Amino acid sequence: MDSPEPRPLSGAQWTIAAAGHEAVIVEVGGGLRTYRQDGVEHVDGYATDEICPGSAGQVLAPWPNRIRDGAYTFDGQSLQLNITEPERNTAIHGLVNWSSWHLIEQRPDEVTIGFDLPPQPGYPWPLRLRTRWSVGTEGLRGEHEVTNIGVEPVPFGFSVHPYLRLPGVPVEEIALQVPGRTRMLVDGRLLPVGVTPVAGTEYDYTEPRRIGDAVLDHAFGEVTRDDDGSAVTLRGPDGSSGLSIWADAQFGWWQVYTGDTLTGERFRRSVAVEPMTCPPDAFRSGRDLIVLAPGETWRGAWGIRPGV
Repeated sequence: MDSPEPRPLSGAQWTIAAAGHEAVIVEVGGGLRTYRQDGVEHVDGYATDEICPGSAGQVLAPWPNRIRDGAYTFDGQSLQLNITEPERNTAIHGLVNWSSWHLIEQRPDEVTIGFDLPPQPGYPWPLRLRTRWSVGTEGLRGEHEVTNIGVEPVPFGFSVHPYLRLPGVPVEEIALQVPGRTRMLVDGRLLPVGVTPVAGTEYDYTEPRRIGDAVLDHAFGEVTRDDDGSAVTLRGPDGSSGLSIWADAQFGWWQVYTGDTLTGERFRRSVAVEPMTCPPDAFRSGRDLIVLAPGETWRGAWGIRPGV
């Protein structure tokens, strides 16, 4: 019997391209492995023969970030999730980022993939997830929808986890702008203990500021937005190179992480900027938690625009 052909560690690879933009979407986690424009890398991705490092490009659902002790109460039920971050005793980044997503439709410039999340201990509700990834003259776009296919209301949150890069610009030299007027205060386990305004503090990035030696792993809230949503911008020291990551009104929080706990070459090599529907530990606090009724579908969109 012939041995099966070896497969990439991230599973099937779906490449989309248009107008000089190219992205690779992967089966494992349904996330973004690479995105480039005219050969210039805009995200800090990973190789086909590499397990996704640091949640790079992953889809995070049905919750983003951490849940304290993996324990929460919903609709009178006390529930316990598997602990997936043992060093902090938390359940981190949801349940779909290591699952096998399937192809629904593919065209040269777009691909639609999906995953049906089964009920399980700690999250006993079924969800249907669909993502349409596309590229074009405006950059990269991700359009997500999540449907409650069960018979009970379900708690829900959503995020994505891209790491952004500027060619030849170290993290210290990046000028960062984040449209958040507050930030979440966290304890030693990076779990929320309060919210505070950023005005007049070292965490005020409402106007562009050089990152320098700042160590960031913070959720920014009270996001200012226009009719199209909000955006975080990264620019080089001369202001000539930059990109923005935007998100529609479904996303009321931005998590910004400068990669200080990553090891090897990935240490402070790029900046993770995550649009989130809710802050960390929302299953316990209820802050901006979405509750999907049976048959209800949540939809949200975000994207990356180079050359701002």
